Amino acid sequence: MITTFAAALNTGLRRAMEDEPKVVLLGEDIGKLGGVFRVTDTLQKDFGDNRVIDTPLAESGIVGTAFGMALRGYRPVVEIQFDGFVYPAFDQIVSQVAKIHYRTGGKVKAPLTIRIPFGGGIGAVEHHSESPEVYFAHTAGLRVVSPSTPADAYHMIRQAVSLDDPVVFFEPKRRYWDKAEVDFHSEPDLPLHKARVLTEGTDATVLAYGGTVATALTAAKIAGEEGNSIEVIDLRSLSPLDVDTVAASVDKTGRLVIVHEAPVFAGLGAEIAARITERCFYHLEAPVLRVGGYDIPYPPAKLEKHHLPDPDRILAAVDRCLAA
Repeated sequence: MITTFAAALNTGLRRAMEDEPKVVLLGEDIGKLGGVFRVTDTLQKDFGDNRVIDTPLAESGIVGTAFGMALRGYRPVVEIQFDGFVYPAFDQIVSQVAKIHYRTGGKVKAPLTIRIPFGGGIGAVEHHSESPEVYFAHTAGLRVVSPSTPADAYHMIRQAVSLDDPVVFFEPKRRYWDKAEVDFHSEPDLPLHKARVLTEGTDATVLAYGGTVATALTAAKIAGEEGNSIEVIDLRSLSPLDVDTVAASVDKTGRLVIVHEAPVFAGLGAEIAARITERCFYHLEAPVLRVGGYDIPYPPAKLEKHHLPDPDRILAAVDRCLAA
């Protein structure tokens, strides 16, 4: 079935609620409105307002309430309306949610999924186009993932909700309207924390996640027309990292370009670059390069096309690798 990224998420949440009556959804305007991006459309009508709960505009209260529900045996799924709105809930997530399992010696679990639309590309105003993923990937006790396709959106949200650990689930908002084939009757073909090799190549590896995966695929296609063979990997899981899949690719190609929307400085790409340099030092033919956002607050909408990685910037990094 051809469906959008947002509709695939909706179906994944619906299946999770059908499979487990303890799954409840909480968030601002997710009920009658169906969410700003309509990801939860019709779910309140079908499951009732005791399972799809419209909350006050208070992110700290939303996550705190969901955390308490998780401790009482529910499986809450929280929607943070936009990435820039998560910061009021940051203390709840990193100080409480992430630590409860360790603090109790494994006796208490927190099966809580926190959905966050993230990244730019939609021409939004301030606080609506951020990339805060590295804050959470840095925090021990949290699983952090980001699908890039409708099929992965459907399967990964179900996998996340079924876990007994807290999951921060980053959804690339500029991909909500992307369409692709999804088999809603299939089982996931990969574990939640496994990276996916999208295209095989021999000259260089390009690693991306979330909204930049489609950009990386476009760059790889252009490179192929120029005679260069690029292997593209969708990271999918930001914490834990599937370093093995990336290392196997780099051992073959000898080159790695990492792409993400967040600023390059202290971004996730820096951690990946360090790990790959350690693992693949004798196979690397060039330094690991990173292509990302600039070290500035997210720019006004009219300027975001200059801030976001595009195929030209990715290809420029590939050319630098190949010339080394």
